[in-house]
Amino acid sequence: YVRLTVNNFLMTGPKAFLTYAGSVQVGAQSGIYECKHQFAWERWNCPENTLQLSTHNGLRSATRETAFVHAISAAGVMYTLTKNCSMGDFDNCGCDDSRIGQTGGRGWIWGGCSDNVAFGEKISKQFVDALEGGHDSRASVNLHNNEAGRLAITATMRRACKCHGVSGSCSIQTCWMQLADFREVGNYLKMKHEHAKKLEMDKNPVRAGNSADNRGAIAQAFRSIARIELIYLEDSPDYCVKNHSLGFQGTEGRECLKADKNMSQWERKSCRRLCYGCGLRVVEKRIEVVSSCNCKFHWCCTVKCDKCTKVVTKYYCARKGGGRKPQNKTKRRHHARRH
Repeated sequence: YVRLTVNNFLMTGPKAFLTYAGSVQVGAQSGIYECKHQFAWERWNCPENTLQLSTHNGLRSATRETAFVHAISAAGVMYTLTKNCSMGDFDNCGCDDSRIGQTGGRGWIWGGCSDNVAFGEKISKQFVDALEGGHDSRASVNLHNNEAGRLAITATMRRACKCHGVSGSCSIQTCWMQLADFREVGNYLKMKHEHAKKLEMDKNPVRAGNSADNRGAIAQAFRSIARIELIYLEDSPDYCVKNHSLGFQGTEGRECLKADKNMSQWERKSCRRLCYGCGLRVVEKRIEVVSSCNCKFHWCCTVKCDKCTKVVTKYYCARKGGGRKPQNKTKRRHHARRH
Protein backbone atom coordinates (compact mmCIF):
# COMPACT_ATOMS: atom_id res chain seq x y z
CA TYR A 1 0.00 0.00 0.00
CA VAL A 2 1.49 3.31 -1.08
CA ARG A 3 1.21 5.14 2.24
CA LEU A 4 3.10 2.42 4.13
CA THR A 5 5.85 2.37 1.53
CA VAL A 6 6.26 6.14 1.76
CA ASN A 7 6.41 5.90 5.55
CA ASN A 8 9.13 3.25 5.32
CA PHE A 9 11.22 5.69 3.29
CA LEU A 10 10.54 8.59 5.65
CA MET A 11 11.94 6.62 8.57
CA THR A 12 15.21 5.93 6.74
CA GLY A 13 15.55 8.98 4.46
CA PRO A 14 17.38 12.23 5.18
CA LYS A 15 15.99 14.14 8.17
CA ALA A 16 15.52 17.25 6.03
CA PHE A 17 12.80 15.38 4.12
CA LEU A 18 10.64 15.16 7.24
CA THR A 19 9.62 18.74 6.41
CA TYR A 20 7.82 17.38 3.36
CA ALA A 21 6.54 14.12 4.86
CA GLY A 22 2.93 15.25 5.24
CA SER A 23 2.75 16.57 1.69
CA VAL A 24 4.26 13.39 0.26
CA GLN A 25 1.76 11.23 2.12
CA VAL A 26 -1.22 13.39 1.07
CA GLY A 27 0.06 13.45 -2.51
CA ALA A 28 0.47 9.67 -2.72
CA GLN A 29 -3.04 9.24 -1.31
CA SER A 30 -4.52 11.72 -3.80
CA GLY A 31 -2.90 9.71 -6.58
CA ILE A 32 -4.63 6.55 -5.37
CA TYR A 33 -8.01 8.32 -5.04
CA GLU A 34 -7.62 9.46 -8.64
CA CYS A 35 -6.67 5.94 -9.73
CA LYS A 36 -9.86 4.60 -8.13
CA HIS A 37 -11.92 7.27 -9.90
CA GLN A 38 -10.37 6.63 -13.31
CA PHE A 39 -10.82 2.84 -13.08
CA ALA A 40 -14.12 2.72 -11.14
CA TRP A 41 -15.97 0.99 -14.03
CA GLU A 42 -13.05 -1.06 -15.36
CA ARG A 43 -12.38 -4.75 -14.77
CA TRP A 44 -9.26 -3.74 -12.87
CA ASN A 45 -10.47 -1.07 -10.46
CA CYS A 46 -7.28 -0.06 -8.66
CA PRO A 47 -7.64 -2.47 -5.69
CA GLU A 48 -5.65 -1.36 -2.66
CA ASN A 49 -3.71 -4.60 -2.26
CA THR A 50 -2.06 -4.08 -5.66
CA LEU A 51 -0.91 -0.52 -4.96
CA GLN A 52 2.62 -1.30 -3.84
CA LEU A 53 5.06 1.17 -5.39
CA SER A 54 8.21 -0.41 -4.02
CA THR A 55 9.66 -3.48 -5.72
CA HIS A 56 11.65 -4.41 -2.60
CA ASN A 57 8.98 -6.82 -1.46
CA GLY A 58 8.82 -9.21 -4.38
CA LEU A 59 5.99 -7.55 -6.33
CA ARG A 60 7.62 -7.50 -9.74
CA SER A 61 4.62 -7.02 -12.01
CA ALA A 62 5.05 -4.47 -14.82
CA THR A 63 1.69 -4.26 -16.62
CA ARG A 64 -0.21 -1.29 -18.04
CA GLU A 65 -1.97 -0.99 -14.71
CA THR A 66 1.17 -0.90 -12.56
CA ALA A 67 2.52 1.70 -15.04
CA PHE A 68 -0.50 3.88 -14.25
CA VAL A 69 -0.09 3.38 -10.48
CA HIS A 70 3.53 4.53 -10.65
CA ALA A 71 2.69 7.53 -12.82
CA ILE A 72 -0.35 8.78 -10.88
CA SER A 73 1.40 8.33 -7.51
CA ALA A 74 4.49 10.28 -8.63
CA ALA A 75 2.19 12.93 -10.12
CA GLY A 76 0.14 13.18 -6.91
CA VAL A 77 3.25 13.71 -4.79
CA MET A 78 4.65 16.35 -7.16
CA TYR A 79 1.27 18.11 -7.41
CA THR A 80 0.80 18.40 -3.63
CA LEU A 81 4.38 19.53 -3.00
CA THR A 82 4.06 22.17 -5.74
CA LYS A 83 0.74 23.45 -4.36
CA ASN A 84 2.04 23.63 -0.79
CA CYS A 85 5.19 25.41 -1.95
CA SER A 86 3.25 28.08 -3.84
CA MET A 87 0.96 28.59 -0.83
CA GLY A 88 3.96 29.33 1.39
CA ASP A 89 3.72 26.18 3.53
CA PHE A 90 7.50 25.61 3.37
CA ASP A 91 10.07 28.13 4.67
CA ASN A 92 12.55 27.54 1.84
CA CYS A 93 10.14 27.71 -1.07
CA GLY A 94 7.56 29.95 -2.72
CA CYS A 95 6.24 31.01 -6.13
CA ASP A 96 8.38 30.56 -9.21
CA ASP A 97 9.41 34.16 -9.87
CA SER A 98 12.28 33.36 -12.26
CA ARG A 99 10.59 35.05 -15.24
CA ILE A 100 8.77 37.96 -13.57
CA GLY A 101 9.01 41.13 -15.65
CA GLN A 102 10.11 39.34 -18.81
CA THR A 103 8.07 39.70 -22.00
CA GLY A 104 6.14 36.51 -22.60
CA GLY A 105 4.48 37.38 -25.89
CA ARG A 106 2.64 40.11 -27.70
CA GLY A 107 0.77 42.25 -25.15
CA TRP A 108 1.75 40.31 -22.05
CA ILE A 109 4.55 39.92 -19.53
CA TRP A 110 5.33 37.37 -16.87
CA GLY A 111 4.07 38.23 -13.38
CA GLY A 112 1.87 36.90 -10.59
CA CYS A 113 2.62 33.66 -8.77
CA SER A 114 3.58 30.79 -11.06
CA ASP A 115 3.34 27.38 -9.40
CA ASN A 116 6.84 26.16 -8.54
CA VAL A 117 6.84 22.84 -10.41
CA ALA A 118 10.65 22.64 -10.42
CA PHE A 119 10.58 22.33 -6.62
CA GLY A 120 7.71 19.81 -6.68
CA GLU A 121 9.47 17.72 -9.30
CA LYS A 122 12.79 17.70 -7.44
CA ILE A 123 11.40 16.60 -4.06
CA SER A 124 8.92 14.14 -5.62
CA LYS A 125 11.76 12.51 -7.55
CA GLN A 126 13.89 12.20 -4.41
CA PHE A 127 11.06 10.54 -2.51
CA VAL A 128 9.29 8.36 -5.05
CA ASP A 129 12.25 7.21 -7.14
CA ALA A 130 14.07 6.18 -3.94
CA LEU A 131 11.41 3.49 -3.44
CA GLU A 132 12.70 1.66 -6.51
CA GLY A 133 15.33 -0.77 -5.30
CA GLY A 134 15.87 -2.99 -8.36
CA HIS A 135 18.48 -2.71 -11.11
CA ASP A 136 16.80 -4.67 -13.91
CA SER A 137 14.47 -3.77 -16.76
CA ARG A 138 11.46 -3.63 -14.41
CA ALA A 139 13.18 -1.04 -12.23
CA SER A 140 13.96 1.03 -15.34
CA VAL A 141 10.33 0.77 -16.48
CA ASN A 142 9.04 1.89 -13.07
CA LEU A 143 11.40 4.88 -12.98
CA HIS A 144 10.37 5.83 -16.52
CA ASN A 145 6.68 5.72 -15.53
CA ASN A 146 7.39 7.80 -12.40
CA GLU A 147 8.91 10.46 -14.65
CA ALA A 148 6.00 10.26 -17.12
CA GLY A 149 3.67 11.01 -14.20
CA ARG A 150 5.69 14.07 -13.22
CA LEU A 151 5.78 15.26 -16.84
CA ALA A 152 1.98 15.00 -16.93
CA ILE A 153 1.86 17.78 -14.31
CA THR A 154 3.78 20.21 -16.51
CA ALA A 155 1.97 19.08 -19.69
CA THR A 156 -1.43 19.98 -18.20
CA MET A 157 -0.42 23.37 -16.72
CA ARG A 158 -2.32 26.42 -17.96
CA ARG A 159 -1.41 30.08 -18.41
CA ALA A 160 -3.60 32.44 -16.38
CA CYS A 161 -3.61 36.20 -17.04
CA LYS A 162 -4.83 39.46 -15.50
CA CYS A 163 -5.68 42.57 -17.55
CA HIS A 164 -4.22 46.03 -16.94
CA GLY A 165 -4.93 49.34 -18.67
CA VAL A 166 -7.06 52.46 -18.57
CA SER A 167 -10.75 51.72 -17.90
CA GLY A 168 -10.19 47.97 -18.25
CA SER A 169 -8.79 48.30 -21.77
CA CYS A 170 -6.51 45.30 -21.23
CA SER A 171 -3.69 46.98 -23.14
CA ILE A 172 -1.23 44.81 -21.23
CA GLN A 173 -1.61 41.54 -19.34
CA THR A 174 0.47 39.90 -16.63
CA CYS A 175 0.43 36.12 -16.83
CA TRP A 176 1.60 33.16 -14.76
CA MET A 177 1.54 29.37 -15.04
CA GLN A 178 -0.77 27.42 -12.75
CA LEU A 179 -1.48 23.76 -12.11
CA ALA A 180 -4.55 22.25 -13.75
CA ASP A 181 -7.13 20.50 -11.58
CA PHE A 182 -5.71 17.09 -10.58
CA ARG A 183 -8.67 15.39 -12.32
CA GLU A 184 -7.27 16.74 -15.60
CA VAL A 185 -3.92 15.12 -14.78
CA GLY A 186 -5.77 11.85 -14.10
CA ASN A 187 -7.63 12.06 -17.42
CA TYR A 188 -4.35 12.75 -19.22
CA LEU A 189 -2.59 9.75 -17.65
CA LYS A 190 -5.61 7.49 -18.27
CA MET A 191 -5.27 8.28 -21.97
CA LYS A 192 -1.55 7.47 -21.74
CA HIS A 193 -2.47 4.15 -20.05
CA GLU A 194 -4.74 3.25 -22.96
CA HIS A 195 -1.94 3.95 -25.46
CA ALA A 196 0.90 2.53 -23.34
CA LYS A 197 3.84 1.00 -25.22
CA LYS A 198 5.06 -2.54 -24.59
CA LEU A 199 8.81 -2.81 -24.10
CA GLU A 200 10.25 -5.95 -25.70
CA MET A 201 13.39 -6.97 -23.87
CA ASP A 202 14.97 -9.41 -21.44
CA LYS A 203 13.16 -9.25 -18.08
CA ASN A 204 15.79 -11.10 -16.03
CA PRO A 205 17.53 -9.32 -13.14
CA VAL A 206 21.11 -8.15 -13.60
CA ARG A 207 23.57 -10.98 -13.06
CA ALA A 208 27.12 -10.56 -11.83
CA GLY A 209 29.48 -9.65 -14.64
CA ASN A 210 26.89 -8.61 -17.21
CA SER A 211 25.53 -5.38 -15.75
CA ALA A 212 27.11 -3.28 -18.52
CA ASP A 213 25.45 -5.48 -21.16
CA ASN A 214 22.15 -5.20 -19.32
CA ARG A 215 22.35 -1.39 -19.13
CA GLY A 216 23.12 -1.30 -22.84
CA ALA A 217 20.09 -3.47 -23.67
CA ILE A 218 17.83 -1.27 -21.51
CA ALA A 219 19.15 1.93 -23.11
CA GLN A 220 18.58 0.47 -26.58
CA ALA A 221 14.99 -0.57 -25.75
CA PHE A 222 14.16 2.89 -24.35
CA ARG A 223 15.63 4.81 -27.28
CA SER A 224 12.43 4.90 -29.32
CA ILE A 225 10.08 5.69 -26.39
CA ALA A 226 9.18 9.28 -25.51
CA ARG A 227 9.61 10.24 -21.85
CA ILE A 228 5.93 11.24 -21.63
CA GLU A 229 4.62 7.77 -22.63
CA LEU A 230 3.74 4.98 -20.20
CA ILE A 231 5.48 1.67 -20.82
CA TYR A 232 5.02 -1.90 -19.63
CA LEU A 233 6.71 -5.31 -19.93
CA GLU A 234 3.89 -7.82 -19.44
CA ASP A 235 0.41 -8.15 -20.89
CA SER A 236 -2.36 -7.64 -18.34
CA PRO A 237 -3.86 -10.83 -16.86
CA ASP A 238 -7.56 -11.67 -17.23
CA TYR A 239 -9.16 -9.34 -14.68
CA CYS A 240 -12.56 -11.07 -15.10
CA VAL A 241 -11.30 -13.95 -12.96
CA LYS A 242 -10.27 -13.91 -9.30
CA ASN A 243 -6.52 -14.23 -8.79
CA HIS A 244 -5.37 -14.31 -5.16
CA SER A 245 -1.65 -14.29 -5.93
CA LEU A 246 -1.97 -11.07 -7.95
CA GLY A 247 -4.44 -9.51 -5.50
CA PHE A 248 -7.61 -8.93 -7.49
CA GLN A 249 -11.08 -10.37 -6.97
CA GLY A 250 -12.50 -10.69 -10.48
CA THR A 251 -15.71 -8.95 -11.52
CA GLU A 252 -18.23 -11.27 -9.87
CA GLY A 253 -20.17 -9.18 -7.32
CA ARG A 254 -19.06 -5.84 -8.84
CA GLU A 255 -21.67 -3.11 -9.25
CA CYS A 256 -22.41 -1.78 -12.74
CA LEU A 257 -24.61 1.07 -13.97
CA LYS A 258 -27.86 0.76 -15.88
CA ALA A 259 -27.73 3.03 -18.94
CA ASP A 260 -28.94 6.58 -18.34
CA LYS A 261 -28.82 9.62 -20.62
CA ASN A 262 -26.82 11.61 -18.05
CA MET A 263 -23.99 9.05 -17.99
CA SER A 264 -20.87 8.99 -20.12
CA GLN A 265 -20.70 6.27 -22.75
CA TRP A 266 -18.01 4.56 -20.64
CA GLU A 267 -20.40 4.36 -17.67
CA ARG A 268 -23.34 3.27 -19.84
CA LYS A 269 -21.35 0.27 -21.05
CA SER A 270 -20.17 -0.79 -17.59
CA CYS A 271 -22.57 -3.77 -17.32
CA ARG A 272 -21.48 -5.02 -20.74
CA ARG A 273 -17.81 -4.67 -19.82
CA LEU A 274 -17.87 -6.00 -16.24
CA CYS A 275 -20.61 -8.62 -16.44
CA TYR A 276 -21.56 -9.82 -19.92
CA GLY A 277 -18.00 -9.51 -21.26
CA CYS A 278 -16.81 -11.74 -18.42
CA GLY A 279 -19.44 -14.46 -18.91
CA LEU A 280 -21.60 -13.20 -16.04
CA ARG A 281 -25.20 -11.99 -15.85
CA VAL A 282 -26.62 -8.82 -14.31
CA VAL A 283 -28.82 -9.09 -11.23
CA GLU A 284 -31.01 -6.34 -9.85
CA LYS A 285 -31.13 -5.57 -6.11
CA ARG A 286 -33.35 -3.11 -4.29
CA ILE A 287 -31.58 -1.44 -1.37
CA GLU A 288 -32.83 0.91 1.35
CA VAL A 289 -30.81 4.12 1.63
CA VAL A 290 -31.16 6.44 4.64
CA SER A 291 -30.34 10.13 4.16
CA SER A 292 -31.01 13.52 5.77
CA CYS A 293 -34.01 15.43 4.43
CA ASN A 294 -36.45 18.26 5.24
CA CYS A 295 -33.63 20.23 6.85
CA LYS A 296 -34.64 23.46 8.63
CA PHE A 297 -32.58 26.27 10.10
CA HIS A 298 -33.45 27.14 13.72
CA TRP A 299 -32.46 30.48 15.29
CA CYS A 300 -29.70 30.50 16.42
CA CYS A 301 -27.80 28.52 15.10
CA THR A 302 -28.68 24.93 14.39
CA VAL A 303 -29.96 22.90 11.47
CA LYS A 304 -32.35 20.06 12.20
CA CYS A 305 -33.13 17.36 9.66
CA ASP A 306 -35.40 14.35 9.37
CA LYS A 307 -34.13 10.93 8.36
CA CYS A 308 -35.71 9.79 5.11
CA THR A 309 -35.57 6.30 3.68
CA LYS A 310 -35.81 5.57 0.00
CA VAL A 311 -35.42 2.38 -1.99
CA VAL A 312 -32.91 2.46 -4.84
CA THR A 313 -32.20 -0.17 -7.49
CA LYS A 314 -28.62 -1.29 -8.03
CA TYR A 315 -27.15 -3.75 -10.50
CA TYR A 316 -24.44 -6.36 -9.88
CA CYS A 317 -22.51 -9.01 -11.81
CA ALA A 318 -23.41 -12.59 -10.84
CA ARG A 319 -22.71 -16.09 -12.12
CA LYS A 320 -25.11 -17.52 -14.61
CA GLY A 321 -27.50 -20.32 -13.55
CA GLY A 322 -25.92 -23.51 -12.25
CA GLY A 323 -23.07 -21.71 -10.46
CA ARG A 324 -20.68 -21.88 -13.39
CA LYS A 325 -17.52 -19.85 -13.01
CA PRO A 326 -17.00 -16.93 -15.38
CA GLN A 327 -15.23 -17.66 -18.62
CA ASN A 328 -11.47 -17.38 -18.46
CA LYS A 329 -10.64 -15.68 -21.72
CA THR A 330 -6.90 -15.32 -21.49
CA LYS A 331 -6.62 -13.11 -24.55
CA ARG A 332 -9.02 -10.23 -24.41
CA ARG A 333 -8.94 -7.08 -26.47
CA HIS A 334 -8.00 -3.93 -24.63
CA HIS A 335 -11.03 -1.63 -24.84
CA ALA A 336 -10.10 1.96 -25.59
CA ARG A 337 -12.06 4.59 -23.72
CA ARG A 338 -13.88 7.12 -25.84
CA HIS A 339 -12.97 10.72 -25.17
